[in-house]
Amino acid sequence: MPTKNPQEPYHRVTVAEAKELIDEGAHVIDVRDPHEYQGGHVPAATLIPVNSVFDRREELPKEGQIVFVCAVGQRSALACEMAAAAGLPPERLYSLEGGTDAWVAAGQPVES
Repeated sequence: MPTKNPQEPYHRVTVAEAKELIDEGAHVIDVRDPHEYQGGHVPAATLIPVNSVFDRREELPKEGQIVFVCAVGQRSALACEMAAAAGLPPERLYSLEGGTDAWVAAGQPVES
């Protein structure tokens, strides 16, 4: 079950929880740098580097759950904070704990 810290405007999810959300239609936003994204990313992930999430907030999905992914989970948490600051509701925002590293370690597929 996704964890929610009352001080954070998003949920933290494990790889298994993220996979379930994605299988149910959640959008995936990869917030790493372009060269990291090109090295391999969660299938169907959209690249919006963390330093541009707030500026590109109009590109974030208007409906549905959003799973933010980075390398290890820190930038994705920051991206969730930015999305919340842009007005997206916390119940739609998820940060993948352990990021792409955890995704790969769990044997999940990546595309490049």
